[in-house]
Amino acid sequence: MVTTEQQPAGKVAVFNLAEAGLGDRPELDDDGRERRTGTLVTASAHIITAVIGSGVLSLAWAIAQLGWVIGPVVLLAFSVITWFCSSLLADCYRAPDPVHGKRNYTYGQAVRAYLGVSKYRLCSLAQYINLVGVTIGYTITTAISMGAIKRSNCFHRNGHSADCEASNTTNMIIFAGIQILLSQLPNFHKLWWLSIVAAVMSLAYSSIGLGLSIAKIAGGVHAKTSLTGATVGVDVSATEKIWKTFQSMGDIAFAYSYSNVLIEIQDTLRSSPPENAVMKKASFIGVSTTTMFYMLCGVLGYAAFGNQAPGNFLTGFGFYDPFWLIDVGNVCIAVHLIGAYQVFCQPIYQFVEAWARARWPDSGFLNAERVVRVPLAGDFPLSPFRLVWRTTYVVLTSLVAMIFPFFNDFLGLIGAVS
Repeated sequence: MVTTEQQPAGKVAVFNLAEAGLGDRPELDDDGRERRTGTLVTASAHIITAVIGSGVLSLAWAIAQLGWVIGPVVLLAFSVITWFCSSLLADCYRAPDPVHGKRNYTYGQAVRAYLGVSKYRLCSLAQYINLVGVTIGYTITTAISMGAIKRSNCFHRNGHSADCEASNTTNMIIFAGIQILLSQLPNFHKLWWLSIVAAVMSLAYSSIGLGLSIAKIAGGVHAKTSLTGATVGVDVSATEKIWKTFQSMGDIAFAYSYSNVLIEIQDTLRSSPPENAVMKKASFIGVSTTTMFYMLCGVLGYAAFGNQAPGNFLTGFGFYDPFWLIDVGNVCIAVHLIGAYQVFCQPIYQFVEAWARARWPDSGFLNAERVVRVPLAGDFPLSPFRLVWRTTYVVLTSLVAMIFPFFNDFLGLIGAVS
């Protein structure tokens, strides 16, 4: 077993783990860290969980602002850009050689290895700001979806014109409580099962929205559509048209925001076959699968609702019946985003914890960890620092989400930032 380290002259030096006494430790990887067990399937699940997010629900509205021509073109353009960037990033996981070089465990480390310290600081700042924004956006979306279940049942009982309201604040508190528990999972390696469940849920609610759109079209309802989208002077004013055009592009960008966690996902893969080759395949599977769903949901959603497409066609009540299917769709959204939240916040957790331990290496509070046996789940590592810090993060993002509970506007903002 060998690992490599980057030298000042750019050469690759080989370090034999057997000489260091680590070669006979099967639980350790080629660089002495915990052995990775990720595969093409788990990486694809992580990617689909990260990519097919709440953004798919706003694509019908986004296409409605851009029209039949520009809408699908922008969607495909972001798809190609995401796949191309992902392929480049996959080769940056190891440096200086993409197969035998030293591992970069995070996006920031990859930037530092190839571009230097100054760009590392700049890119890391951009990455973490975007990740924080995404977790806030997912908190908002999950709360809205949970509230939509209550509203759907209310509309079914009392009619579509009934005054049915649901408290997003209460739902955000419930969501935060779940995330506090899940945030105690120490790293990506322990999240593979959650990502698979979340990926299945994302495909399920996308399929429900797609099926309802097809049913609405087949029902003979002819919504008003156009080549250029919402019409100035009829559907929107000139100022609104400009604003909503850019906002819709931000929504589409948000729908593809996963490259900033790619390196962290790649760091879960086994060392053989080469991680960059497996990650490129996983990226192609993930991006192509999501693009297919995005095109179908966006285009058919626009055909079903026309220029008056709701910002979120499952929670904005573009559909009322069958109410139970709307409920199932929103349950799937909530379960998916519970997993997706963890995928996006894990890099933040790892960064802060690594920085704190490097800053105070002798702190008992930071380094203390106990293994607790959990029934049906086996041994679970529990850290006081992880408990306090991660709980604080979840609470703070939930408070911000309570202040800005605006679905489309917030998605557009985060998409523009990313």
